[in-house]
Amino acid sequence: MVAKVERPLSPHLSVYRRGVAMMASITHRITGFVMATAGMLMLLWWLSAIGGGEESYTSFISYVTGSGLGDDATTLQHVSKWFFRLLAVGVTFSFFQHLFSGIRHLMMDMGAGFELNANRTSAWLVFIAAFTATGIVALVAVNYMIGA
Repeated sequence: MVAKVERPLSPHLSVYRRGVAMMASITHRITGFVMATAGMLMLLWWLSAIGGGEESYTSFISYVTGSGLGDDATTLQHVSKWFFRLLAVGVTFSFFQHLFSGIRHLMMDMGAGFELNANRTSAWLVFIAAFTATGIVALVAVNYMIGA
């Protein structure tokens, strides 16, 4: 009989110390999934609303943007308006985080940023840039909606 050889196990997440570079990588994957899923669902809903005619498209616009909501709007329409606004902020953050993280990975593919301090700094910059860009877009959107 052949003796069983004890081989080392490959490292797992529990072995590594969690750091900002690991979070940037994980968040990059999550934001890609969020954008693909949310984008596809919204595209399919939008296309079905277009195919359903003018009344269907008007209903879609009233749920997504909240435009045309008057005193006769249902509670569901008001809740969905705020839900889609929060979803828009989340997808906007996903876009910017994925974009800046992709630029970071592109720089690393060119051979830059592998030093430990540079790697940590670039990971922090990805999050700072994503939150800043999302905040700017949100402020512009709010300014547009208020009409100032």
